[in-house]
Amino acid sequence: MGLSTTHLLLLLLVVVLLFGSGKISTLMGDVAKGIKSFKKGMQEDDAPGTPESPRSLEHDARTGEPRRDTTKSG
Repeated sequence: MGLSTTHLLLLLLVVVLLFGSGKISTLMGDVAKGIKSFKKGMQEDDAPGTPESPRSLEHDARTGEPRRDTTKSG
């Protein structure tokens, strides 16, 4: 015993009578605005921000200071 087309149409009629077509239209508009806002937020998260400056991994593990160049320039 599933929902037939007649049952769905009757249910739709009851919803329209209870809420009115204006209220349903407003509600659907609000849902659309929410979806657009969500998509915009997701795109902002995916957009590359300011690139970070490259960091050097060469440092003295004992002191935490940068390594000094010990090669002689010629």
